[in-house]
Amino acid sequence: MGFELQAACFTFASVSDALPFVSIIVPTRPGQAEIPAVTAARALDYPKDKLEIIVARGKQPAVQRNAAIRAARGELIYFLDDDSRAQPDNLRRALTHFNAPQVKMLGGPNLCPPEAPPLEQIFAVVLSSWLAVVSSRARYESVGAVRESSEKELILCNMMARRDALLELGGFDESLYPNEENALMDDLQKRGAKLIYDPQFIVHRHPRPTLRAFCKMLFTYGRGRAEQFRLHPSPGSALNFVPPLFCIYLITAPLLALPLGPIVFAPLALYFLAVIGQTAVSLLTKGFFRSLLAAPLLVASHVFYGLGFGRGLFTRLKSSGNKPVTEVKLEKVLP
Repeated sequence: MGFELQAACFTFASVSDALPFVSIIVPTRPGQAEIPAVTAARALDYPKDKLEIIVARGKQPAVQRNAAIRAARGELIYFLDDDSRAQPDNLRRALTHFNAPQVKMLGGPNLCPPEAPPLEQIFAVVLSSWLAVVSSRARYESVGAVRESSEKELILCNMMARRDALLELGGFDESLYPNEENALMDDLQKRGAKLIYDPQFIVHRHPRPTLRAFCKMLFTYGRGRAEQFRLHPSPGSALNFVPPLFCIYLITAPLLALPLGPIVFAPLALYFLAVIGQTAVSLLTKGFFRSLLAAPLLVASHVFYGLGFGRGLFTRLKSSGNKPVTEVKLEKVLP
């Protein structure tokens, strides 16, 4: 009996020794006391001696994350937003993908918690719909099977990467927020790295709490994508020009109707048929009332994203070297 116990302990210790050291990085605001991501990280099924949690406090997330990457000891870095609640098995699940050396980054969806208020669940219907965000819906819903992917499907609030690959590229572009991770992922893929999407590599995270905050988020995402395109142009951003062109169409269509007639509104009619079609698809899985109430927000998602993208085309860009110094305070908390 004693020998069997010793053998079991030895086996467990050997497995633990073989596991890579993981650093969990959580950027947050100065003074925030309750950090849901840290609470969830402490419940991860992973040896505590192979884990560290770094809270990076500041006011510029890209700068905070870069400072934490440089201070981290982990071979692998797990990025969580401060409100991301990771599933207990996420780290062990991730290791199966990083067994392949060419895999440099892994991501999965951030799902609306089942207990979220009704308004947040309506926002989740919008974000998980193809018409609103196309392939990026995989960031907000478990879509398909494990696959090699791109920046269109991975999101920074639930992302894991090899530390050496991040350092080789100099970390995140500190002149971007948001979309700093998208530019980095593009650079990784240009160097031949593989990015993996795992639909079961999940965190739960609340969408924005109010309609105003939701629309502001859409505007910010659009602005960030345009600024990313200006600093890191790539063919993958071509589709993001559709929402701003849609906004231009909405403004100019009434004026063009005077000389050209009702035919000008034909694209708008087709668009609303697409909204009806997407609503019908959502009805099958998202519930009747949530799907109906999400329908006008599908239109709002294109309008506010388009307006933000248009704004981002004309913002004043600052290079990383010309940015004002941002104070970052790193705190290592016990796993």
